[in-house]
Amino acid sequence: MARLTRQEAQALTRETLLATAVEHFLDRGYAAASLDQIAEDAGYSKGAVYSNFKNKDELCAEVLGRIRLTKVGEITAQLGAKSTLGDAVAEFARWAERTIGDQRWTLLEVEFSVRSRHSEDIREKIAAGADQVRGLIAGLVQHLTESNGVTPTLDPDAAALRMLSVGIGLGLQRAISPELPVDPLVDTVREILSGG
Repeated sequence: MARLTRQEAQALTRETLLATAVEHFLDRGYAAASLDQIAEDAGYSKGAVYSNFKNKDELCAEVLGRIRLTKVGEITAQLGAKSTLGDAVAEFARWAERTIGDQRWTLLEVEFSVRSRHSEDIREKIAAGADQVRGLIAGLVQHLTESNGVTPTLDPDAAALRMLSVGIGLGLQRAISPELPVDPLVDTVREILSGG
């Protein structure tokens, strides 16, 4: 087996640390997650963490970005394969039931967001992550409506903002009361995609 180049080794170290950090932050939350423990569990020194991430905030922002892209990527792939809007909405409902209000993810988002009260850097990272998710949702709305010959009730950007807003609000409630239905979000998606 060929020896890794320096860049490949650095990329592997960063990826291993990030993958380990995802589980640590989800399991323990921001405050209780330890950079020492993340490094140890990943098989590296704490110095490896700091050579790849500026600080705990940067690492957590990367973790949340990865989680968001994974979740949005799941639904984008699932909905992109559906041939009708009815099938897409039904698939979205199944995804929402599994995902919206995931306690570990939602509470980590809240805990990290609270830190933005005193940090412009964190606020900017959270805003950039939300912009990215809204952009992906807007692209999905545009794809689904165009491929089905439907004019959505809102332009894709406004639709994405509404869907994300309802999803975040419902997610917060479901993280505390998981028995709450996802119907308000599914109904919002159905209304936007149906064009009526």
